[in-house]
Amino acid sequence: MYRLVIATLLIHLFLISCTSKPTSMKEDAFIEILDDRILDLLDPDTPFQILAEGFAWTEGPLWLEGQQSLLFTDIPNNSIFKIDEKGALSLFLKPSGYTGDSPRGGEVGANGLTLDPMGRLVLCQHGDRRMARMDSPLDQPKAQFVTLVDNYQGKRLNSPNDVVFDGRGNMYFTDPPYGLEFNMDDPAKELDFQGLYMLRNSGELELLDQLTRPNGLAFSPDQRLLYVANSDPDLAVWYVYEVEMDGTLSNRSLFYDATDYVRKEGFKGLPDGLKVHTSGIIFATGPGGVWVFDSSGNVLARLRTGEATSNCEFSTDEKSFFMTADNYVLKINLK
Repeated sequence: MYRLVIATLLIHLFLISCTSKPTSMKEDAFIEILDDRILDLLDPDTPFQILAEGFAWTEGPLWLEGQQSLLFTDIPNNSIFKIDEKGALSLFLKPSGYTGDSPRGGEVGANGLTLDPMGRLVLCQHGDRRMARMDSPLDQPKAQFVTLVDNYQGKRLNSPNDVVFDGRGNMYFTDPPYGLEFNMDDPAKELDFQGLYMLRNSGELELLDQLTRPNGLAFSPDQRLLYVANSDPDLAVWYVYEVEMDGTLSNRSLFYDATDYVRKEGFKGLPDGLKVHTSGIIFATGPGGVWVFDSSGNVLARLRTGEATSNCEFSTDEKSFFMTADNYVLKINLK
């Protein structure tokens, strides 16, 4: 009972230390227009609203249409939070990514979040090194999970990072080393590569490709292409694959190389999370904020957040665009 009281008090104090300010603005953030074609979607004078701040490292934004709410993760604090339609902040789930009893360091919480075809919450669990599903409804969240996959050919996954489903219910996810306590040098690392995978709706796991640091991924609107970020400071790029009829990938090509913006220009952040607008425009977090591309890889705009920006999300009607950026959760309105 004593432990429960202390844990409850700590969570309460943490929530007090974090703030939800739906009307405050991030004054150093701005929209940089590089191609006038994007003016149909972006207004360069749009302010960046601070929805919440004061976290360790925000990630995994997920819009819940049924609840008109945004979920996001705070990875080091092993927690998922919710911001409701009135802007109120609350703890949604803890623990989110590490359920073990032994204390450990590193980024242990959940990273990418999505809903499966049945509307259930699916989590990339860094600490538990698995893809998992929350075993409770969204309106009654509990830290009880079902393992979807936790190994490849008998070797434990590194730390699943981001996830997306195709229209047939196949699950694609990336597996870099960021959730391991000592990253690439962690003695618990069992795989000697970082993979891009597909878990078929039949339960069969397939390795689709190996990248140095596979991270965010998203389909084109017609699901014929898959865009994948590589968050390697020495190879800070986005790739694009063709998706075959059986769900496998082919013809990987370089979509955009931003390495010089990291190594020479010193911009904060790396290619990380991304989402694709129904128009086909790609919004991809990267050096300096969020990069906005057309489907040919031309840069149309940059959303300069002033922070290392990890991930992004649209509301269902695509009128709102959310960003997780260091200790912030930000929002801009779209046309």
